[in-house]
Amino acid sequence: MRRKHRTSILWSTMSNQNHLARAIAASFAALIVCPVLRAADAPKPYGPIPSERQLHWHEMEFYGFLHFTVNTFTDKEWGYGDESEKVFNPTEFDADQIAQTAKASGMKGLVLTAKHHDGFCLWPSKFTEHSVKNSPWKDGHGDVVKEVSEACKRAGLRPRSGVRIAVLFGRRLTLR
Repeated sequence: MRRKHRTSILWSTMSNQNHLARAIAASFAALIVCPVLRAADAPKPYGPIPSERQLHWHEMEFYGFLHFTVNTFTDKEWGYGDESEKVFNPTEFDADQIAQTAKASGMKGLVLTAKHHDGFCLWPSKFTEHSVKNSPWKDGHGDVVKEVSEACKRAGLRPRSGVRIAVLFGRRLTLR
């Protein structure tokens, strides 16, 4: 009796496996033979749809933030705009090294604060004396903004993402 029971369980299991195999084969055959089953329309969007601009922002994923100014050389956390331009002298500044390191870490771009609340401009602005043009760095001919922007392009970081300008207290800023 016991032997018959084992045989029926074994036969039942084999029978179920055969049914399963046939069902899988029939499903694949239906997908191959009936292209209508494969070409279903995508569902209609529900709710708000992101704009192109929002999708672009989402694709940016991982950016670096560069921030240095005269305060970097005065050891102050907060500057008031009265620092001498002569203290700004980043002799070891290498925009290509910064951009290549950012790229190697998986960043998509860099954001540079070109002018912060203290008013110091990292480019030789003709609208203020408080800029790199009056610093000893590169004899007053340096331009951090230009170097970072060009280095981003060379490193393959997003071209128009090289520079952002942070303006505090509603101060207006005109480039060159």
